[in-house]
Amino acid sequence: MLRKVAQIVCLVVLLLALPLVGVFLNGQPIARYLELPPLTEYVAHAPFSWPVFLGLTLVILVVAAPALGRLATVRVSGEHVSTRRPFPIWGWGGVLLVAAAWTLAWTRFPWFAGMQPFTFTPLWLGYIIVINALTVRRTGSSMLTRRPGYLLALFPLSAAFWWFFEYLNRFVQNWHYHGIREFSGGEYAFHATVSFSTVLPAVMGTVEWLSSYPSMNKAFQNLPSLGIMQTKRVGALGVMIGAGGLMGLAIWPDYLFPLVWTAPLILITAIQALAGQKTIFSELQYGDWRRVGVPALAGLCCGFFWELWNVNSQAHWEYTIPFVHRFLVFEMPLLGYAGYLPFGLECVVVAGLLADHAGYDPDKPLQKTDQA
Repeated sequence: MLRKVAQIVCLVVLLLALPLVGVFLNGQPIARYLELPPLTEYVAHAPFSWPVFLGLTLVILVVAAPALGRLATVRVSGEHVSTRRPFPIWGWGGVLLVAAAWTLAWTRFPWFAGMQPFTFTPLWLGYIIVINALTVRRTGSSMLTRRPGYLLALFPLSAAFWWFFEYLNRFVQNWHYHGIREFSGGEYAFHATVSFSTVLPAVMGTVEWLSSYPSMNKAFQNLPSLGIMQTKRVGALGVMIGAGGLMGLAIWPDYLFPLVWTAPLILITAIQALAGQKTIFSELQYGDWRRVGVPALAGLCCGFFWELWNVNSQAHWEYTIPFVHRFLVFEMPLLGYAGYLPFGLECVVVAGLLADHAGYDPDKPLQKTDQA
């Protein structure tokens, strides 16, 4: 236990310190990266570039298209057979909460003006309730009914988790918030923390729901094996890439911005591999990609709703992505959605630090669904 705590502390120190090392090496003032709320713009982003856009599109397609294609074509007998479980009554409460919060977020009633900026959290609390209810309908249980203590513990962990990505964004400034200028530093920190607390519960609930589908599990099994992902040599290389990428964010923000979403995952799993521990990539050596594919899709699913509900809200975020800022889907450039794929994996990895497992077992939902 002490070794695990020490490892987590070392990871936190590295993740926080490495970007500041880059700031120091670049000779920039550290204070502007710690501004609260973040209002000053100091990164001049590169304009749209067709070569970069097409190159990144090709990379994303090469990585994601085979898995998505198999997911679209795989079929499992009895996939759509009713489980004969009713949708829980408390799930309808979540539906009503989403409907009410969505309506209030996208309208501008004068009597609600003072609360208009604070609709994000109720929306996502409603989503968390609904996604757990959908899982109960399919499998008979969910985190909310089976592990309520674990689900509640994810909320404070989630707040700290997303604050880290806000911190990384200070070095690349890929998104910025509107409707926060009237907040003091303390007010912004409080309201942001409450909103950030819903990220992990939403993603982990979506992971569990997706895992309840046999076709989802089958699509990511019996794929090419990658045993090399668990070797200490690759772990050492991962530490160098992850650490170097985080240090480089403040020096080359336009070129290294994708590492905001990948470098933390690379660094964490690389250190786990060096320590001889199981990582989210361990099962790839057996051709089992479920613990990679399902969380990635869960991240993308939640990302769609984050961007959807953001677009017409009064307090919202907008993006400035170098080289690829075109073809917006809501406020997000099309290629930006690829960042939600590794983000889903990071959610599972961080949630796994809270328990012996990553908060879900893809085998159990499959077994329950088959028995239904």
